[in-house]
Amino acid sequence: MHFHHHGYVSGDPRVQPAAGVGIDRPAQLPDEVDVLIVGTGPAGVLTAAQLSQFPDITTRIVERRAGRLAIGQADGIQARSVETFQAFGFAERIIAEAYRITEMAFWKPDPADPSRIVRAARAVDDTTGISEFPHLIVNQARVLDYFGEFMANAPTRMSPDYGYEFRGLEVGEGEYPVSVTLGHTSGPEEGRERVVRAKYVVGADGARSKVRDSIGCTLAGDQANHAWGVMDVLANTDFPDIRTKCAITSGAGGSILLIPREGGHLFRMYVDLGVVAEDDAGAVRSTSIEQIIAKANDIIHPYTLDVRNVAWHSVYEVGHRLTDRFDDVLPDQLGTRTPRVFITGDACHTHSAKAGQGMNVSMQDGFNLGWKLGHVLEGRSPESLLSTYSAERQVVAKNLIDFDKEWSTLMAKKPEEFASPSELEDFYVSTAEFPAGFMTQYTPSVLIGEPVHQGLAAGFPIGKRFKSASVVRVCDTNPLQLGHQAKADGRWRIYVFADPAPAGAPSPTSDLAAWLENAPDSPLAATPDGADRDAWFDVKVIYQQDHTSVDIGAVPAAFKPAVGPFQLTYLEKVFATDPKADIFELRGLDRGGVVVVVRPDQYVANVLPLTATAELGAFFEALLPAGGKRTV
Repeated sequence: MHFHHHGYVSGDPRVQPAAGVGIDRPAQLPDEVDVLIVGTGPAGVLTAAQLSQFPDITTRIVERRAGRLAIGQADGIQARSVETFQAFGFAERIIAEAYRITEMAFWKPDPADPSRIVRAARAVDDTTGISEFPHLIVNQARVLDYFGEFMANAPTRMSPDYGYEFRGLEVGEGEYPVSVTLGHTSGPEEGRERVVRAKYVVGADGARSKVRDSIGCTLAGDQANHAWGVMDVLANTDFPDIRTKCAITSGAGGSILLIPREGGHLFRMYVDLGVVAEDDAGAVRSTSIEQIIAKANDIIHPYTLDVRNVAWHSVYEVGHRLTDRFDDVLPDQLGTRTPRVFITGDACHTHSAKAGQGMNVSMQDGFNLGWKLGHVLEGRSPESLLSTYSAERQVVAKNLIDFDKEWSTLMAKKPEEFASPSELEDFYVSTAEFPAGFMTQYTPSVLIGEPVHQGLAAGFPIGKRFKSASVVRVCDTNPLQLGHQAKADGRWRIYVFADPAPAGAPSPTSDLAAWLENAPDSPLAATPDGADRDAWFDVKVIYQQDHTSVDIGAVPAAFKPAVGPFQLTYLEKVFATDPKADIFELRGLDRGGVVVVVRPDQYVANVLPLTATAELGAFFEALLPAGGKRTV
């Protein structure tokens, strides 16, 4: 953790100094804001948390509830999300309180007596070591709490404005072109309306999104045709795998997906209620908790379930729907205007809950959008950057829905309908990278380079998330995960994997450092006057030698920027290889050296040779303010 560069800090270093709009932040929702976010679900709070790092941007997030969420419906946290939590500073704490999934058990009818279930197989959750982070289960409400803490400790001192519901919006002209009508849902103003004007609006208001309706988007796709009862319960049972994630297929008819929850006793069951009749008209949703429990007991025979407490339950019908755009730009307007209103999360895509993807994909929607809004509003990038949000995330949502259709169909199959006895567990193992959150790969665009030089860094595929590996920080000899040193602060990352020459010796690495530091076409030249040299770009170097062979005094200045009001030399951007796990070998990095460019949301944007300064400068030219160096 980096602090003290602005002076001695004696308190909690997670509390950043208030700055910009965080100084004397008004308690009441202002009449004019830069960004108005509607809804405090996972997509909304992550968008807000990212924007909370931009001190000069006024962001407010409104919620119709009177206070924090007490219990959330979502609970599955994939490894990609835990990587994201690391960037926001709370991965270790949430891991400590969460349930960790390491295996999944598959229960099927006993061939000798199909009325009974038996354990037929086990599958390891991550057989390939796809991430150093685990697969977790934890209440959505706690995830929101952690993001809320991050926002409150950020320079902008952000917190939700509770008790407001969205009524409608109009997009007009002027500095604050979006007029949003809100209604008070609690307190002395309950029932009264007010108008807030915004530069941009983000609709994170769920599957029944009114923001989506206001911009003429509709969810399209498969109608619901299968119902499930879901319950979070405390119970006594003789079922032996009650604390293991299980897929249970019963010979008596019906299936259960069992998800142990955090805390040692609570667990969730998705209980198959069968095909919904076409003339059901929603009647299945009145299925009682007693009926769900009875059905669960039928499915797990010969075992029994004695429910002692129900924390939450619901009935839902599986449907798969997607909007064709995630912003307010109509197809005939493409290229003629940039978006002003965006939708995220369940407002854009709905599907079953059993693949554990909803909260995870929604948060990545917010991560994708948040830094882009910050860069545009702060003058770091042109408005055209905002058009990439819908283009990138709509494809991801489509892939999610295609995957969930397969998984939910398999979960609803009867035993005799499987193509092979192991079809369900084979699908679970073979598709592990997708539900873990790592199949997303953005295609070439203004933000993603062509894979011309991909062979120089085979382990960092362009368009996919930056996969961390161990390195040793030279200044203090600490072994660290390189990816964990990148925080959700809105900065681009430029990782310089050095050639074999010693630090400071004439070499392509030294030449690149000089170009980064001094050239007018270097991306660092766009850094505003008066800001730290690494304010917009976080440049790190990784040498091939071990740490004892790197002379930190000889390391070029581009990798040791002066920071803070005292212009202190920052030494913690210089790394060496870990002799126990050489990152050059692990990630297929060319020993001649390579530059890996990573976006603020942790996706690899480009891979270039150390000598490709013109290409590196050209890549960023379209993403930076026109006219070179700026003061903002």
